[in-house]
Amino acid sequence: MTSTRIGITGVGHTRFGKLVDDDLSSLVSAVTTEALSDAQVDAREVDEVFVAQFNSALTDFAFPSSLPMRAAPGLWGKPMTRVENACASGTAAVHQGVKAILSGTADTVLVVGVEKMTHVDNATVGRALLGADPQRAGTDFPGGFVGVFAEVADQYARRHEIDDLGDVLGRIAAKNHANGCANPWAQVRKDLGVEFCSTVSERNPVVAGQLRRTDCSLVSDGAAALVLQRNPSSALAWVEGFAHANDHLDPDRRDITDFAAGRLATQRALEMAKLSLADMSLAEVHDCFTIAELIVYEMLGLTEPGQGRRAIEEGWTARDGRLPVNVSGGLKAKGHPVGATGVSQHVIGALQLAGRAGDMQLTDAHHALVHNMGGLAVANHVTVLAGS
Repeated sequence: MTSTRIGITGVGHTRFGKLVDDDLSSLVSAVTTEALSDAQVDAREVDEVFVAQFNSALTDFAFPSSLPMRAAPGLWGKPMTRVENACASGTAAVHQGVKAILSGTADTVLVVGVEKMTHVDNATVGRALLGADPQRAGTDFPGGFVGVFAEVADQYARRHEIDDLGDVLGRIAAKNHANGCANPWAQVRKDLGVEFCSTVSERNPVVAGQLRRTDCSLVSDGAAALVLQRNPSSALAWVEGFAHANDHLDPDRRDITDFAAGRLATQRALEMAKLSLADMSLAEVHDCFTIAELIVYEMLGLTEPGQGRRAIEEGWTARDGRLPVNVSGGLKAKGHPVGATGVSQHVIGALQLAGRAGDMQLTDAHHALVHNMGGLAVANHVTVLAGS
C-alpha cells in the first residue's frame, strides 16, 4: 500500500442469534454508538459511512444507509451508502471504506454491517439466499443454498475419491463449535464434539446431500461496526493488504471444487502486504458450510487440492495449530447475519491483534487474514491485518 496507513481504531458488535427485541434500526444504533465511542471519534469527524446489508427481501425496509444517523445525529450531511455483494457485503463495505481513504476523499470512515433474518421462516430465508445463484434464483430449489453446496461436496468427494467426507466435515464443525464457546457474541456456545457432528441423528439430520445440520451456518440477526482512520496515532489493527476477485456466476464455466478467484484475491492481498501465509497468526474465513472451509484450506495454500483434510486431521487449523482458523467459531457457531459477517470478521481480527479478544485471545497474535465470499465463491474479498 501507499505511505498512508489505515487503522481500525474502534469496533462494535452485537450478539448474533435470534434477537426478537431488535430490528435493523436498533442493531445499527447499538454498534454505531459502540464503535464511535471505542475509537473516541465524534460523529461530526466522520467523513463517510458505508452500511452493508444483503436483505434480498428478508425485510420490507431496504434502504438502511442513513440508519446510523439515528444513533449519531452528528452524521447529518455525510455521504452514506448501502453496500451489497451477497454474503461478502460486509467486507465489500470495509474495502469501500479503505478505498475512500486511499483516494483522499475521507480521513475517517464508519463501516456498519447488519442483517435481520430470524423473523421469517426457513423457506423464506432459503429463497432469499438463492437470490445469489443465477440458475436457482426465484425457485424453491431443495435445501436452498445448502443444496448448492451439497453439490460441491458431492463433486469434491468424487473428484478426490474420498469416501469418508462426512467424518472430515464433522471435524471442522466440531472445531468451530468448540471455538465458539469462548466467543460471547456467538449464537451457539456449545461444544458438540466430533462424534455428534460426524453422525446423522434425529438432532443432526441430513439437510441436503451429504451435509447435515452441523455442516451448515446459522440463520442469524446481528450487527457489527468499525471505524477506519488515516494515519491515526494508534490503532487496534492496521490494514496492510486487501483484494477482491470475482469468478463466473455460471458453475459450468469453472471448477466449483476449487475457489480459484478466492486464491487470486488471497495472493493479491498478501502481495500488497508483502507477507506470506506463514506470517499469519490466524484466519477468519467464510465457513458458510463445512465443505467451504475445507476447500478454503486448499485455496489459502495450506495444502494441495484434495488434501485439505490434512489441515483439520493433523490439527493445523486448531487454536494451537500452525494457522488457527475461525477462533471466533466462524459462521458455523458465531452465526451468519449476512451483511454483518464480513465486518464481524474484521472486528474479531482487530481485537485479536490488539490483545482484546478475551477468552478467544491467541498468544502473540501479530497478523490476521480475513476471507469473506459471496455466492458460490463468486465474490471473493481478502484483507490482511497487522497488529501495532
